[in-house]
Amino acid sequence: MSDLSQPGDQPRQPSSPETRKRAFKLLFFSLTCLGMGQSLMFANLPPIARELGFSEFHVGAIFMVSAIFWVFCSPMLGRRSDIWGRRPVILVGLIAYAVSTAAFGFIIQMALWGWLSVVPAVVLLVLARILYGALGAGTIAAGQAYVADRTSRAERVRAVAGMNAGFSLGVTIGPGVGAALVVFGLLMPFYGIALLALASAVSLYLMLPEQTPPKGQAMRPRLSPFDRRVLPFLLASIMITTVQALTIQTAAFYFMDVLGLAAAETVQYVGVGLMASAMAAVLAQLAIIPRLNPSAQFLMRIGCVIGIAAYVMFLLADSYGPLVFALVISGLAFGLARPGIAAAASLSVRQDEQGSVAGLVGATGAAGHVISPIFAMPLYKIDPSLPYLAGVILFALFGLMVMLNGTIRRAGRSLAEEGQGGPDSPTSL
Repeated sequence: MSDLSQPGDQPRQPSSPETRKRAFKLLFFSLTCLGMGQSLMFANLPPIARELGFSEFHVGAIFMVSAIFWVFCSPMLGRRSDIWGRRPVILVGLIAYAVSTAAFGFIIQMALWGWLSVVPAVVLLVLARILYGALGAGTIAAGQAYVADRTSRAERVRAVAGMNAGFSLGVTIGPGVGAALVVFGLLMPFYGIALLALASAVSLYLMLPEQTPPKGQAMRPRLSPFDRRVLPFLLASIMITTVQALTIQTAAFYFMDVLGLAAAETVQYVGVGLMASAMAAVLAQLAIIPRLNPSAQFLMRIGCVIGIAAYVMFLLADSYGPLVFALVISGLAFGLARPGIAAAASLSVRQDEQGSVAGLVGATGAAGHVISPIFAMPLYKIDPSLPYLAGVILFALFGLMVMLNGTIRRAGRSLAEEGQGGPDSPTSL
């Protein structure tokens, strides 16, 4: 991939705070592009799919297959970034994302022209999303590792939260950007987001510093997901992301059933609630965490408490206001707990394993979207409140892990390489 020189072949000069800040801003924008594309797909594909005659199964398959590839490829790409360097993996992910999104729009255009029937169109759309799931995952994994390489242990929570906020911000504004671009054509949102991602990749290629040379492939053993240093964090993250996924997947049905809404009203009411939830997560990551600079353990504990309160409120709510408030505080819980888990996992492994652990944690986000449909919708058919009761239980189990698991309690307190400098220390880019 890039320069294949060995460690020590390139001079490493300390970077200025301004250089590091610019690098983090570029990464923030790239993750915002990814987030915009993610929410754009969820918002724009269903009505287009209905016009093309796709079934709900077809739409679900398009997202499900991509998520499965993300689960398996994110750890691999994180490991590659430990070997090749962060920037090549970030760039490959962004370019793949841009190509996938543009191809997605073009395939839909061919279907609208009548050049593709339903089955070939769905197969091609699945393949386009596989490109995103298989390679796009590298941008998030390598981006988080890049930040971990260049922050001190005391700065890690705040920095990881900032990167998470980039993706969350993109998710929040994605539907709005799509609505603005659709005035130029039904498929312009796909092409517009692809162009933004490509522009971000060019900017990163030209301006993102990477002075750390690639490492030999056999330099370190692969970080296993069953490694006792990371397994508790992966299990905790799967619990949280599964709750988040089941909320997204059932919220519209729940609003409709609890409030007795028509379909058109449901779209409006749930849209406001989900956007408010996403904004609460962004607020937590861009304002609350940077201002307070709490420990990773504190973020996990307070996220658990707020999460339990949110899902109890879902169970008790019988009007619009409490339901929206439950969505808002659930977004706050995710915005606090998920960066806490990611930062604690980062602090529990060596510096040369940052890409590997970021890839593993990144895989859990997609895993939640794979796991949730397996039980959330069957539970909903039995009783609409059961998925939200499951949310209470999963948050409670998460809280027990945070309090009782020794690995989580010790995260970041000691590490064999703590205090050692090196090419990836906070003073070097």
